[in-house]
Amino acid sequence: MTGKQVEIEIRPFASRDLDRIVDLSLRAWAPVFNSVKASFDPELYEYFYPDWQAHQEKDVRRTCSSPDNKTWVATSDDRPVAFVAIRLSVEDKTGEIFMIAVDPDFQRRGISRRLIDFVTGQMKAAGMEMCMLSTGADPGHEPARLAYERSGFKPWHSIIYFKKLLDD
Repeated sequence: MTGKQVEIEIRPFASRDLDRIVDLSLRAWAPVFNSVKASFDPELYEYFYPDWQAHQEKDVRRTCSSPDNKTWVATSDDRPVAFVAIRLSVEDKTGEIFMIAVDPDFQRRGISRRLIDFVTGQMKAAGMEMCMLSTGADPGHEPARLAYERSGFKPWHSIIYFKKLLDD
């Protein structure tokens, strides 16, 4: 289902959504993790993601259930098709889009843009002055980077280095 825009409703996350959110997230992120694996040092990738699906499932479940986050679900015909989770730092007046995923069957239909617009509006209403998010630099994250840039985000260039210490 790619192509024209689809009608969605954005509502707060409910625990009944969790299994569907996990499923759509894993399917949405499969090509991304394939790209990361192909472009990342194999030893580091294996260290961080010996089983990326189990890792991501745990992250999604923890993120959606955390009282420190605010999570919304985009539904089409009452079926979750995307979600977004944010964190707010009142001290810094900065909100963070921490996690976002769109079901592959509903991608390229403007859903991520609508979720981003929605949560940045929520952040403004909560007194935030800045919104941040982070994503990968590998080819698999290119669609996400393009979506963020279309929504007005500008990249902050940074490099994170890792060195495995167990073998030294």
